[in-house]
Amino acid sequence: MSEANYNSEPARVIIAGAWVHKLTMSETIDRIDHAISNHTGGWVVTPNLDILHKLTHDTDFARLVEPATLRLADGMPLVWASKLSGDPLPERVAGSDLVWHICERAAERNYSVFLLGGDEGIADKAAAVLQAKYKGLRVVGTHCPPFGFEKNPDELNAISAKLSQSEPDIILVALGCPKQERLIDTLRADYPKAWFFGIGISLSFVTGDVKRAPTWIRRLGLEWVHRLLQEPGRLAKRYILVGIPFAFRVLGGSILARFRG
Repeated sequence: MSEANYNSEPARVIIAGAWVHKLTMSETIDRIDHAISNHTGGWVVTPNLDILHKLTHDTDFARLVEPATLRLADGMPLVWASKLSGDPLPERVAGSDLVWHICERAAERNYSVFLLGGDEGIADKAAAVLQAKYKGLRVVGTHCPPFGFEKNPDELNAISAKLSQSEPDIILVALGCPKQERLIDTLRADYPKAWFFGIGISLSFVTGDVKRAPTWIRRLGLEWVHRLLQEPGRLAKRYILVGIPFAFRVLGGSILARFRG
């Protein structure tokens, strides 16, 4: 890809009134690699169906993440909706896959990585797993802030101090949406050369503390069923009462959008 293409914004696809970028995983990694090598930071948001719902129903959240450098379709319903609308996305770019790919590239290019979030001890455990898989990967810090940290200025200062000390190229923020996005928005101006990724529960996938769905289930777009069976009490409302009806509206709206031209 030419320098001009790297410096221009990727094409957007509109789904239910919200946009995502039209990129493959490989294109995403190459763009971020190019930016880091040129000392330019950024912010990656990976909307799944739940985040798409927030984007279309919560104006404060939509305004918060509008400045993101890359917005990538994490959920298969978004890919299906794009195909139904006649403007197909090339593939799903899941945050939980992105973690592995960006760490692989970081190891190859000697970029430094900071793991921020997850349950107590998960970031350290994930660092060990990633460093065992990708020889030479530089994890320059980990931190798991306590519950309620976002309301405590001392805790926020502690996070900023650790980032200032380690100066990472890549910061993987595993705090769940929208908490991780709010923290990234608070921090990113102070670290203009770093890339921030909101990755939700992905560090627990890395460590195996939360089991990810098998590949064939993911390809069918049924990863949410696998998650629901693991955590029914926490996820039932999100997936059954909100997610399923919203998915039908998104898919139906995409069909209507195609016929309307």
